[in-house]
Amino acid sequence: FQLVSSHTISPVPLPLDTLTDGRSFQATVGAAGRPANRTVVFRGFQEQCDKIQINTDARSNKIGEIREWPLGEICWYFTDSWEQFRISGIIDVIDGSSLDPAKLQQREKAWFASSVKSRSQYLGQSPGVPVANDDHIKDVHIDPSAGPVDAYCLLTLDPEKG
Repeated sequence: FQLVSSHTISPVPLPLDTLTDGRSFQATVGAAGRPANRTVVFRGFQEQCDKIQINTDARSNKIGEIREWPLGEICWYFTDSWEQFRISGIIDVIDGSSLDPAKLQQREKAWFASSVKSRSQYLGQSPGVPVANDDHIKDVHIDPSAGPVDAYCLLTLDPEKG
């Protein structure tokens, strides 16, 4: 699997290790079949394959929407080169309710690959709830050795080949 720039006249393969430099967005199908664009953070590739990993909050509306319509597209925009790359595929939602031990192990590995600060956000308020100030963050404490919390969800996008 190689990404090909839609910006160049002659398609140029993009080295996969350069993907951390761009801004990433994920488009999915939302409520009532309408497009939904979401800002997400690229968390790497699943080992031994090309699946793209994204951490998210299981309490967000997007989880139900993705389960209903698991098609998605990621768009990377690189400001220095003015290049844009798009990757379409099927999104898999991996939360604590998964019955697949391999997926649960993958979720746990992705959890521990994230910083403690990043993990602590899953103990805060649910996404979409207005926040008056940052006081709630000061009261959040997470055990760095504890496994994933219920609100933590791993998404993997399996790129379409071709």
